[in-house]
Amino acid sequence: MRVLTEQELHNLAMNIVGKKLEQMGYEFQAINSQLKRHPQFVLFKKGEPTIFVLVKATKNIQNPEEYDVLWMETFKEHAKKQNAKVWFAGVGIANAESTDLPVFKDQPYYVAFDDFVKIIP
Repeated sequence: MRVLTEQELHNLAMNIVGKKLEQMGYEFQAINSQLKRHPQFVLFKKGEPTIFVLVKATKNIQNPEEYDVLWMETFKEHAKKQNAKVWFAGVGIANAESTDLPVFKDQPYYVAFDDFVKIIP
């Protein structure tokens, strides 16, 4: 069994978030799946402002929506200059057998993702 890399976990979280955004009727203006590059999604919906979506994969399935407040302030300034909204998607991903174990390729896992935290609604 092979442990998923940080990039693979990030890609998994992006797929989960991307599907939800599509269900909500958004079109993707841009997608960036590189780790530590933000935003991951730039969304477009006719008649609405641009939305930047930040995606973070975490092992914390109890509170996946926690984020670095200081870092977010910096990003909010960037978004305001672009007249964009900011949504945060914290996606908890953990081994289905035990949260103490890493997530393995092709093995069951648990996902904790309910909704977006609207930083700039």
